[in-house]
Amino acid sequence: MEILLELNLKQKLATRLGTILLATVIFGGFCWDNALASLTLGAVVALLLRNPTFVYALVMTTSRDLKAFQRFVALNIYLLRKDRGGFTVARCFQEQARRRPKKTCFLMDDRRLSFAEALEFSQKIAGYFNDRGLGKGDCVALLMETRLEYPCIWLGLSQLGVITALINSNLRGESLRHSIKVANAKALIVGSELLDVLRSLREKEHLDEVPIYQYTDDETQKKLQLPSAACPEEARSKLLYVYTSGTTGLPKAAVITNLRFLFMSAGSYYMLRMSSDDVVYDPLPLYHTAGGIVGVGNAILNGSTVVLRKKFSARNFWLDCNRYNCTVAQYIGELCRYLLATTYTPDQQKHNLRLMYGNGLRPQIWSQFVRRFGIPHIGEIYGATEGNSNLINITNRVGAIGFVPVYGSSFYPVQVLRCDEYTGELLKDSKGHCISCQPGQAGLLVGKVDARRAVSAFHGYADKGASEQKLLRNVFTSGDVFFNSGDMVVRDILGYFYFKDRTGDTFRWRGENVATQEVEAIITNCVGLEDCVVYGVQIPHVEGKAGMAAIVDPERKVDMEYLSVVLRGSLPPYARPLFIRLLDEIPRTATFKLKKRELAKEAYDIGQLSDPIYYLNQDGIYRPLSQEQHELLRSGKAGL
Repeated sequence: MEILLELNLKQKLATRLGTILLATVIFGGFCWDNALASLTLGAVVALLLRNPTFVYALVMTTSRDLKAFQRFVALNIYLLRKDRGGFTVARCFQEQARRRPKKTCFLMDDRRLSFAEALEFSQKIAGYFNDRGLGKGDCVALLMETRLEYPCIWLGLSQLGVITALINSNLRGESLRHSIKVANAKALIVGSELLDVLRSLREKEHLDEVPIYQYTDDETQKKLQLPSAACPEEARSKLLYVYTSGTTGLPKAAVITNLRFLFMSAGSYYMLRMSSDDVVYDPLPLYHTAGGIVGVGNAILNGSTVVLRKKFSARNFWLDCNRYNCTVAQYIGELCRYLLATTYTPDQQKHNLRLMYGNGLRPQIWSQFVRRFGIPHIGEIYGATEGNSNLINITNRVGAIGFVPVYGSSFYPVQVLRCDEYTGELLKDSKGHCISCQPGQAGLLVGKVDARRAVSAFHGYADKGASEQKLLRNVFTSGDVFFNSGDMVVRDILGYFYFKDRTGDTFRWRGENVATQEVEAIITNCVGLEDCVVYGVQIPHVEGKAGMAAIVDPERKVDMEYLSVVLRGSLPPYARPLFIRLLDEIPRTATFKLKKRELAKEAYDIGQLSDPIYYLNQDGIYRPLSQEQHELLRSGKAGL
């Protein structure tokens, strides 16, 4: 079978190359003299002989790259025009509102705001806070659950040049206090539904010096007045602070400029060929990039209708898409798995979606997800809130997070650097410069920083020190600067990129590197798509870290013998988790990212944990970890 596939590939390549050579000869015969035609033909043949892999990739990706090039050029023309015209996000929205005043802008449950109503409300917000002395460069923290008025509030503040810090509405205690403080907020707007949370924080953390404005639908509408300030026109000015998810400590406030917002939202719009006629389903939190910028931006910049939901519901996802006649829907990877875990009903394919786009759809469930729910097109996007290593998959390539043409590194400088998969430390050549990975080699994804271009600028965090920690300097030449994504990826010969792991998540055991995502995928499929997270734990007197898997199993239904057999048949000995922990729920951030560090700290201490802990015995079967085995592990006498 493999031989037939290889022959078919070679036959297709030969056919395409033959076409190119024939066209070259004909073109040369008609347009050039014989000498030039011969020279051109000779150059093509020489390229074939010297680098057949490159030529193969070039031929196989011609149509893909041409499509991407056209869309990328359109995106850059849009961004250049907005940048040179000094367009802010607020000004772009004003244009959309004047163009389609009666069209529905935001829709949630049975309430809706037209473009004209949304614009009017944002102007009232601007006037209200202008009267209270807020102006350009000031920051206001916004603590509120999803509601129709949420985007209008920060749009109104932006008309004054005020930066809005979008606070995660699930934060409590120290994380909440830190988020407000790090933004240096001059005022705080809080939704009435979260007032008790804020009162508790004020009592403990002494936030009396920050003025607090409570938002309630009726009262606020009466208080607000029309603005007396003009909207500043500066595309590169700060617009928002959006916080990182906090998987590795306290949240950091990433700077989103007006131009950055335009790029993030318009990027998916142009590259995925969306239109103003689309109705976009956005069930994601509005304080984060995916829901609050990429999703909401479809209305603000492009004139689409955006359907909001207060909280994601797997049971209501397809019902909502059908009810509101949505044509596009957003996802993040964990939500796709939640949808797959629901009981199948024929109604799940009663929708008009032509596209679902987002990030984190795992290759292991990609095809199953598309088949079960009848999704014509998946647009997988890769990018961090603050990062510039942005990729997008516009071709439905299963598992790929995006691509860069094989000849495109010069104009889209995303690179993959060789590094130690365990420590994340970059490998250098004899001159002290970093080394690029070849196709098939896993490495660190980085993006070259160029402040002149929206696609490659890095604006960092409100904390300048934290910004510097994300930069790599003198990577290939003296003085160059790259953004460190912290992600390990693999690139194939066609230029497609595939996510492998987070640096720091990979751990070393038995002298081998263990990629956690691979192990998680196998366990997840084995236990029926339940949540699973794999991490390394330290064992006293033993080098490296042993693998441990935490599986959500509140009813304790996982068949350990079956799981033992599957892992033994699917993974090499060093990659099989030594411990399995069953628990009711895995701790996660508000954007559904799993918190591995907390679990790794708790490890396998049966004296402190009430959850069942299983241990991989010498016969290859997982059995409950006994007190005797635990003592042997702690004393270094377990024979590891």
